[in-house]
Amino acid sequence: MAQCTMLRMRSLFAIVLLAGTLSVGAHRHGHEGQVPIADLHDFAKSTSNGSPTWLEKYGKQTDEPFSGPLSFSHLPYSRCLEDENKKFDIAILGMPFDTAVTYRPGARFGPYAIRSGSRRQRETAGYTLTWKNNPYELRSQIIDCGDVPVNPFDNALAVDQMEVAYSTLLARPVTSNDSAAHSVTQRFAKDGKEHPRIITLGGDHTIVLPILRSLNKVYGPVSVIHFDAHLDTWPAYPGTGTEQSRVTHGTFFYLAHEEGLMTNTSIHAGIRCKLAVS
Repeated sequence: MAQCTMLRMRSLFAIVLLAGTLSVGAHRHGHEGQVPIADLHDFAKSTSNGSPTWLEKYGKQTDEPFSGPLSFSHLPYSRCLEDENKKFDIAILGMPFDTAVTYRPGARFGPYAIRSGSRRQRETAGYTLTWKNNPYELRSQIIDCGDVPVNPFDNALAVDQMEVAYSTLLARPVTSNDSAAHSVTQRFAKDGKEHPRIITLGGDHTIVLPILRSLNKVYGPVSVIHFDAHLDTWPAYPGTGTEQSRVTHGTFFYLAHEEGLMTNTSIHAGIRCKLAVS
């Protein structure tokens, strides 16, 4: 019994001695490298100041195909309609309009879908084997000018908004100084000046009518190369209607011809619509 008691006491003494040793070791270590709780804030502050910034460590903040603001092919984005000092040579412009269709609306989401589908493209990797060049490196300033905020309830208002928006951008001065190319293209303009090019993302096909009206102010009647399944040259729907009801996704070429916006050298391609023979 006495021997067992002595063993227990020795074990207890060893545990106490070990605990004391650990305590002293921790206390000494704290003086060597650890920071008191009261100084943690200052310690964190000094660590932050001593660490490299993102730019120093990783470089520029590049966008991945699945990240970044939604612009066409990750091009620079600007609200060109309100920034009247913004200059460019080629503009991407969305027209999310689809309230003049006869069967299937939804094309108002077209500009968004096209931009989403272009996420894997970018100007730094735009070389094409067919053209044997990178179109983005031909000294032209190309930007995404966003969408025309068309009214979804009033077609007459929406058509006017699209025409005003297109005309606004078409009147901007260009940034390129390619005199050789300009000497050819500026001859087509009524004012003899070089005008920007606008690539429009639709939207139902009605958007062509306000675009042709805008182009007519600068160039006069133009020739159109029309890739489509349908002719879009139909007269107004039969029956009583209003002047605005004549403007649809299938009648805009008919109206453009009435208004003298097109030449007689325009062509269709890919037509496969139903036809009636009389």
